[in-house]
Amino acid sequence: MSHVALSGRQITFDPADAGVGSRPAEAAAPAAALAAAASAGASAGAVRPLVPRRVATVLTVLGVAMIPWLFFLHTGLPATDQAAHWAWTWTGLDSLEAAGLFATGLLLRRGDPRACLAAAATATLLLVDAWFDTMTAAPGSDLASSILMAVFAELPLAALCATLAVRGFPRAERR
Repeated sequence: MSHVALSGRQITFDPADAGVGSRPAEAAAPAAALAAAASAGASAGAVRPLVPRRVATVLTVLGVAMIPWLFFLHTGLPATDQAAHWAWTWTGLDSLEAAGLFATGLLLRRGDPRACLAAAATATLLLVDAWFDTMTAAPGSDLASSILMAVFAELPLAALCATLAVRGFPRAERR
């Protein structure tokens, strides 16, 4: 016998009574009962949020607290620098983009709803790549090729992935 507390209510579930393990339709009945209880509680506003309010508050405060840090970085960092692992940095970023594009495509082909998560991460990586390509490029042909790559490859792919992420994100049913 299992007990599940949901929205302040206690639901008792006995797998033997529900026929769990015999037929899929019978096994789905307890899940449907739990979902119905959850939606009834959700309409009353009694269901506990997925993320505790404190976590949301801490993340919001940290986002605001980064503003002075950004000013410090902008004014305190040197205009130029030399990176010891420059090639590995770019190879790593582009490898993550390739993995993201592959995962997004594979999940989309399978009809997997998690494709929206891979698409969102991939869009972010592509935007980061476009930003750093153009910001770290030397003036002249290096900068021109970075801008062309951003405008004709990275930004359109990022827009496509962002669109897929937004359209694929599951939405709650309207009541």
